[in-house]
Amino acid sequence: RSLGASTLRNAARVVVTTRTYAATSRAVWRYNPTIIPNAVDHRRFRPDVDGSRIRSTLSIPPDVPLVLLVGRIVPHKGIEHFVEAARYVPDARFLIAGEGSLLESMKRLAVSMGVSDRVRFVGRVSEARLPEVYAACDVFVLPSVSRLEAFGIVALEAMATGKPVIVADIPGVREMIVDGQDGLLADPVNSMDLAEKIRRLLADPEARRAMGQRGREKVLASFSIERVT
Repeated sequence: RSLGASTLRNAARVVVTTRTYAATSRAVWRYNPTIIPNAVDHRRFRPDVDGSRIRSTLSIPPDVPLVLLVGRIVPHKGIEHFVEAARYVPDARFLIAGEGSLLESMKRLAVSMGVSDRVRFVGRVSEARLPEVYAACDVFVLPSVSRLEAFGIVALEAMATGKPVIVADIPGVREMIVDGQDGLLADPVNSMDLAEKIRRLLADPEARRAMGQRGREKVLASFSIERVT
């Protein structure tokens, strides 16, 4: 209402990261914003990174499917739907990397749902180890539930690593992928649909490989640091 509005009025150019926000954000749409996405370091996040050390540290055998979520454990991230989805994918392990205000309540939720033995909370991961965490997974999930998730850069980091991704079908986030090509869209706030999409990918190694490859190609074409710069 004060400094924010004044800054927008006086800016030479307003930039947003997705088409959705350019068209629908009340704060910025009238200024004809330019769309420039966030960038991903494709040299750091890449398919040849070895994730075996992460699996060994967590005592997850190479042949056990691993589903990953990276992000702050806060309300708009939809962590509870990821935890609940584990109930319907009994053969997989679920890994949550991050910390936040809901961490303890999500741990209690995992216990109450009987999945605490398969849902692991590893806390904040160092920047140095993060590429290995992506490399260790078979499927990456971003189950966000609100517009506060404006872009979803973690999904692009997973794509750069050559991993298939499942993201919530909400504005902004869904612009990162083409459903069925380089990832899947899941109904937001729907743990059973999320679980069904996870099961579908885990049951089809060729689809995972192809989606991961196309995701990597998309990052190189549209979201590299050089391209965005």
